[in-house]
Amino acid sequence: MRKTSIGSALLSLFLCLMFVLPTGADAQPEEKPLFGFSVLSDIHVEAWSGESQNKFANALADLQQAAPDSLALILNGDLTNGLPGDYLTLNSLLKENPHPQSVFASIGNHEFYKSWFKGSGSWSSDTFPNGETEQASIQRFLQFTGESSVYYQKKIQGFPFIFLGSEQYRQSNPDNAENAYLSQTQLDWLRQSLLNAQYTYGLNRPIFVFLHQPLSDTVSGSECCINYRSVIQDKELRNILSAFPQVILFTSHSHMNLRLPKTFVQDLFTMVNTSSASDPWTSDSNGAYKPLGGNASEGLYVEVYPNSRVVIKGRDFANHAWIPEAQYTVLPPSARNPARSGG
Repeated sequence: MRKTSIGSALLSLFLCLMFVLPTGADAQPEEKPLFGFSVLSDIHVEAWSGESQNKFANALADLQQAAPDSLALILNGDLTNGLPGDYLTLNSLLKENPHPQSVFASIGNHEFYKSWFKGSGSWSSDTFPNGETEQASIQRFLQFTGESSVYYQKKIQGFPFIFLGSEQYRQSNPDNAENAYLSQTQLDWLRQSLLNAQYTYGLNRPIFVFLHQPLSDTVSGSECCINYRSVIQDKELRNILSAFPQVILFTSHSHMNLRLPKTFVQDLFTMVNTSSASDPWTSDSNGAYKPLGGNASEGLYVEVYPNSRVVIKGRDFANHAWIPEAQYTVLPPSARNPARSGG
């Protein structure tokens, strides 16, 4: 009788569990992204700097472990100091370390920095531009990217990726300083590219736009640029992007770290700061900027989902960890207010 009672109890428990626990057919599978891509900026690879090389190699290795299925690596400006040896070193690092097959880059202000060096390789601001022309600096960058212009468009899985970049440096006008100069031709091309993407894919599909310098008074670190511009055509660029709420603009330049409150800014379109893989900075209680120092190294990983939802995840390469304060979700415009998912 005791064995029969135990058997009956076990049978009853099994029947109950059949109705309580989800079966394979009824369980809701976790939604998987269509694809993902990484965004690194301000890697500042220099032929003489072992630290810059090690940090970039470590970032690539960490991303390979954290996101092995990434389809693209975006380098959003300040790849090098513009010297031929720097580009050779960068190419060697890419050959020696794992990364997605597709690598795209935008030009930063440091890509023009060969103009500050003498032929001997020593820094010489007194003799600027040291025989270097803007076109020579741009051509060196284009040789690395394989593109014909500093502004161009790519598609990944049918999603548009638009890259913008400065066409001038201080040789054309000293007042250009370290700011991005976008010609009217580039701005017209951008507007038409955005219109074409919206016509082809509709309002909800995100359009990813990359520019090294940020718009003034937007993401962290750009407050310095209200009077001291970082994009010379700030008003014109802002007006164009504001007509396209599906745009997600990734900007860099300031090195400000991803834990700061204005890493992610939602206005008429979305703006995201990308920090720096070589030298992230922060601001103290007095508002003064200073480097985090040590092994600090940061970047972003972006996931794109079937419903056009985009998840942006900050990554701490030094500690091989996601940054909890830098986890964001951008919903498509039809969902009204894009929501922040963390931080």
